This record gives sequence, C-alpha cells and structure tokens, in this order.
Amino acid sequence: MIIGGLGGILADHYVFPHLSATKFFSKYDFFKKFTEDVTVINKTEQIYVKEETSLGKISGQAASSVVNIASFSDAESGGAAKKSLAPVEPKNGTGAIVTSDGLIMTYVAAINPEKSRYKVTTADGNIYDGELLGTDVYSNLSFLKINANNLPAISFGDSADSKPGEKVIAIGNNLGNYSNRYAAGLLSSFNPTYNLAGKVLSYSDKLEGVFETDFNSETNYVGGPIIDYSGQVIGITGMLEKNGLDEYFQIPSNKVKKVIDRAIKKELDQNPLVGVYYVPITKTYAMEKNLTADQGALIFSPSGQGSLAIIAGSAGQKAGLQINDIIIAVNGQEINEENTFPDLLYQYKKGDAVELTILRNGQEIKLPVNL
Repeated sequence: MIIGGLGGILADHYVFPHLSATKFFSKYDFFKKFTEDVTVINKTEQIYVKEETSLGKISGQAASSVVNIASFSDAESGGAAKKSLAPVEPKNGTGAIVTSDGLIMTYVAAINPEKSRYKVTTADGNIYDGELLGTDVYSNLSFLKINANNLPAISFGDSADSKPGEKVIAIGNNLGNYSNRYAAGLLSSFNPTYNLAGKVLSYSDKLEGVFETDFNSETNYVGGPIIDYSGQVIGITGMLEKNGLDEYFQIPSNKVKKVIDRAIKKELDQNPLVGVYYVPITKTYAMEKNLTADQGALIFSPSGQGSLAIIAGSAGQKAGLQINDIIIAVNGQEINEENTFPDLLYQYKKGDAVELTILRNGQEIKLPVNL
C-alpha cells in the first residue's frame, strides 16, 4: 500500500503532467486535467560580460602604439627658462607610431608646429627627441621622426566597412606623464561634405569627408586613434576652429593611409594645389538650385566675384576655370560622396597633368590642368 501510494503521488505530480505536455498524449481528455494550474519553467543561463574589461582587450594592440608628444617653445628651452624656478608646462598631445623605425603621426592641433623642440614618450616609458618632418596640407596630419627601432607600429583597418551606429573607442595621451586615456562612444555619422578648410565653402586642396562621433571631451583625443570593436583602427581624431567654436571629427583610416604613404616617400611637399573654392553638390542642393548635375563641385563665391572663388596664380586659374563651372570628374573618375573632389586630386602630385570634366552653361567640356 505504501509503495502504491508513493507511486500514485509521483505519477500524479510528475509523470502524467510530463506526458500531457507531449504532442501524442495531450489530445486525450484524461491527460488534459494534469496541465491545469501547472506552470512550466524552462531553465535559462545568463552570461555576464564585463564591458570595461572587453574594451581594454580590444584596444590593447593599438594602445601600445600611442605616444605622448610634448612641444617645448623656444623660450622654454632657452637660458631664461632654465634659470627660473617656475614650472614650465609644455603642450602635451597624442600621436601614434606608424612605422617601426620611428615615424610618428599626429594631428597638427595636438602639437605646436611653430616651436623647435619635441619630446616623444612611448608606451614602454622611453623618451626620445622628435624632429618635425612636416605637415600634410591636405589632411592637417603632422609627422615627426624619432631615433628608434623595433617599435610597435599602429595597424589601420578598412574605414569603408565602418557604418554609423557602431560602437567605437578613442585613445588619447596628453597628460604630463605617459598615461593613455580612453572613451567609448558611437560612430554617429559619416559627413561626406565636411571640408578641412574651416570655411563656409569647401576648398579643393583640403580633405573632405569625415566621421563624426559622440565622445565627450574630444579635445583629449586629438591626434589619437579611434578603434572599432573588432580592434581595427578606423580613424584619427582631428579638430578645427569654426566661427570661434572647436569642432571635432575623425579622419577615416583609408584617407589616413594615403597620407602616411606620402610621408614615408617624403612627398609631403608634393601635394597638388588647384586653388578653387566650391560647393559640394548634393541631390538636395541640386533640386533647390535647379542644377543639371546632382553631384560634383560647383565653383562658387557668395559675392559672385570669380577672383574670390579661384585663387590668383593657381593651377585652376591658369587652366581657365570659371565661377559657376561644375566639375564632375577628374581624369574620368566621377566626383561623388565616396570620391570627393579633393580626394581625387590627392591621387596626383605637383607637376602632374589631369583632365577635368566640366559643365559650363549646360555644355560638357574637357579642361586640361597642370597641377
């Protein structure tokens, strides 16, 4: 009797409810009553990810390539400064190692390019004298050289794969002692018409098309890299002053790599200089102004004076470019959001000859330009 009673209890509470939940037995009325007032709880597992630890691991490789650059003024390195007991604070900025033999890259706003003495501190704590090689006019990226070898060079990913909404990490190092600082944020957008001329109009000789992010205190990261969550460096943080306000952005890595290649070849002074101001045409702008082209570069001046749209003595003026010309292609490559006018020009060097395709008074013409 005891065994039978226990068996009945087990069957009533465990066996029959389980059978009634199966497809075969659930269709019988006898088993349906066992599913009444029964709650089935499925076991789940929760996995906790400590995000700050993950960020450290993601940025580890790039962080080892980040350096601190201290800019000392002539006065700070002179005899008067040495005799004074007052502390002298150099300008500290962030940079990155781009070749293992000591080529350092930063954004021009992170250093003082007018001064003569630089100290570069690497992740291992070593301090080197830095020599300023020059600044790329197109991108505002500056390059220094230190006497060192076997350094951990930064590795850049493909910025074309980065889309707005992705999480990214910024690394900066602008403290008095070597110490990286980090920020996490979102890649907010890609702004195809943002031009580094810092003016209302775009300029043919300045980089156009940048990332924008939502980092706080971006001033701390100027000159440093931003990294996606796969560990790829997809840009370098820059800054411009416009209308009295500082604006921050990230130069995409695919553009940065082209500048680095020119710096390695010691061709920073070989940039083509066309010398025209223009409006980058978007579909909205074309509809508003009733233009015949929905992409390209419209040579423009708010005053309507051609002399203000085309720099006197420039390659553009010598080639015969005119105000209200719409440049739609460079050597057959169409100007669009992916290939801006300055980007297409940057493929060439000073002294090269290119052919511009232009719409003038509704007519398409080909115009040779000696850069």
